[in-house]
Amino acid sequence: MPLYEHVMIARQDLSNTQAEGLIEHFGTVLSDNGGSMTGSEYWGVKTMAYKINKNRKGHYAFMLSDAPASAVQEMERLMRLHDDVMRVLTIKVDAHKELPSVQMQKRDERSDRGERRERR
Repeated sequence: MPLYEHVMIARQDLSNTQAEGLIEHFGTVLSDNGGSMTGSEYWGVKTMAYKINKNRKGHYAFMLSDAPASAVQEMERLMRLHDDVMRVLTIKVDAHKELPSVQMQKRDERSDRGERRERR
């Protein structure tokens, strides 16, 4: 089955448990339609670059799935209809990278960053 990565932004006035409940809910939608969620991360409340539906912040969630296209389409359809979900991004990938993602790693653990130069 194809592999997908999903990023979801939920409204800022939800609690953390409600936002994590959305991840579980959409995971069950995938499993009901023949797919599976192989991993997920809750990134927390982050400030967005611009307002979406009068919200400046949002709960960010990252999900990895192994599902047929029909299951992903159904999950995206339900996400777009859900009042608490503001934005959804789904990308088809060749292979999943191991969790934790770059968003969840501490700054000290990131090895791909170059050294900082001193300002003069």
